[in-house]
Amino acid sequence: MKRCIIILFFLLISVSTFAQLQSPDPRYRLVTGVGAVAQKNYYFLTLLGQTSGLKQLLAADKQLCTIRLEKQKAMEDAVKNCGKDVACYINAAKFSDEEVKAVSARLAELYQKDNALANLVTKHLIPSGCYQLGQNTDLQKTLINAWEQDARAINHTIDVYAGGAKPNYVKIDSISFNVRDKRYPELLALNEQLSVKEARDSLFFSSSMLFALHSLEINERNQAGEYEPMTETVNKAAYEHSKKIKWDQYQYTLILVPGEGPEEPEVALSAGGMLRCRLAAMQYRNGVAPFIMVSGGCVHPFKTKYNEAVEMKKFLMENLQIPERAILMEPHARHTTTNLRNCARLIFRYGLPMDKPCISSTAKSQSDYITGVLQERCSQELGYVPFKNGKRLSDTEAEFYPLASALQIDFDEPMDP
Repeated sequence: MKRCIIILFFLLISVSTFAQLQSPDPRYRLVTGVGAVAQKNYYFLTLLGQTSGLKQLLAADKQLCTIRLEKQKAMEDAVKNCGKDVACYINAAKFSDEEVKAVSARLAELYQKDNALANLVTKHLIPSGCYQLGQNTDLQKTLINAWEQDARAINHTIDVYAGGAKPNYVKIDSISFNVRDKRYPELLALNEQLSVKEARDSLFFSSSMLFALHSLEINERNQAGEYEPMTETVNKAAYEHSKKIKWDQYQYTLILVPGEGPEEPEVALSAGGMLRCRLAAMQYRNGVAPFIMVSGGCVHPFKTKYNEAVEMKKFLMENLQIPERAILMEPHARHTTTNLRNCARLIFRYGLPMDKPCISSTAKSQSDYITGVLQERCSQELGYVPFKNGKRLSDTEAEFYPLASALQIDFDEPMDP
């Protein structure tokens, strides 16, 4: 009970502080350049390498250069000395507490009002919305919090997808390798070698970040980057169509269909997924919203080859004759929490109305779950709530309002951060 009171106290403080801070800017466009998996997981580090003048500033700094060289040496020494010790390789690649603190201290020293680091905070970190939980009225602190979030994200990825630690959802997100296999340490050693070589003349974080990215790649866990940029691929038709919509003609922005993955390896779309699509199609034909959004990634069963959103979009188009321009795909969510969160993200990023309600269209049990306990689960697992409940419309439909808090990166979900 005492712990709950303390948590509630800090949540109230956080809400009060958050209200005083700058909101994300809907006009902001995310910076790309190093691949969608890195961008979506480690956006701050992406910015350090892609922002004009900033990479040169950091590369020329002697203290950060020393940190980079020491990290690379530690990883090279691991290749020579770790042998069959898996933990030895993992610890060499991860950021230690001392390394994180050293970088934090140096970034704080380099930060000056109106220099490149200050501009990074005001022109990217804050308007992007990706680091809202670390946002502070002290902009220097906002900078440090973003670095420390990305360092935790890299360490988490390495722990799970190189070290075999338990992910948040063991049944669907675990490592693909047996870390006790006698051949496995050789794989880690090769990863360390490549990561150091590829990052030889780069920034202080590059070797560790590359090790984490390689670990995702060899586990076939690069789902975060699939179909990106979606405005140019799977959502191009709907995105272009959205620019022509007269929103005052519609009661709702869109109809959200959360996925229900099948448990059988060769089944592309579950019976529940088909029926949910039919529910949404009925609402679309009634003219309540100009779009249906299908949401769900490659989730069930473990390492399935089928993507829930892809299969639902196919079903809507081929079986129900819904035009592609009316279907928005959200192919990354792995849980109900992120069905709602990712929906809110796309609404914000695509410039759709944030003040107009949406409808969730699904089975009664999940609909009750969304309007019942999902907000609490989001608070526990994401650290924030990405939507606000509206009216209950039927057993299978309920209103919700998207919130810009959804833009916050989730550091411990590398397949859908």
